[in-house]
Amino acid sequence: MERNAIQPTEVSYAQAHEISGFQRLLFISGQLPQCEKCVLPKDFDGQCRRAWANVEQQLKQAGMDFSNLVKVTTYLTERRLRQRNYEIRHEILGKHTPALTVIIAELYEEGWMVEIEAVAAA
Repeated sequence: MERNAIQPTEVSYAQAHEISGFQRLLFISGQLPQCEKCVLPKDFDGQCRRAWANVEQQLKQAGMDFSNLVKVTTYLTERRLRQRNYEIRHEILGKHTPALTVIIAELYEEGWMVEIEAVAAA
């Protein structure tokens, strides 16, 4: 599979992410900041890390990892969370630069501060 991050930025995303020669696409539903066996973290850092851990779990189930991500959409409940969201995303993805959208929105359950959906290719 060939990849081309188009105009990658220093904030861990690309303006576009071109892929060719892939065999599989994985569409990951919005991953929440909790799981069946864990308690909803009260702070944003905990919620963001839990949502990313849930994305990682879905990737692993498909035999993929974060390097397979080509598009990420993050929903935040407040603008003030943008910087911390960036820092955690950058920590988790490192130099990998999928296409990215961040949306400020109300989420399905009260108390959720973040939800992350993604598309991966292999």
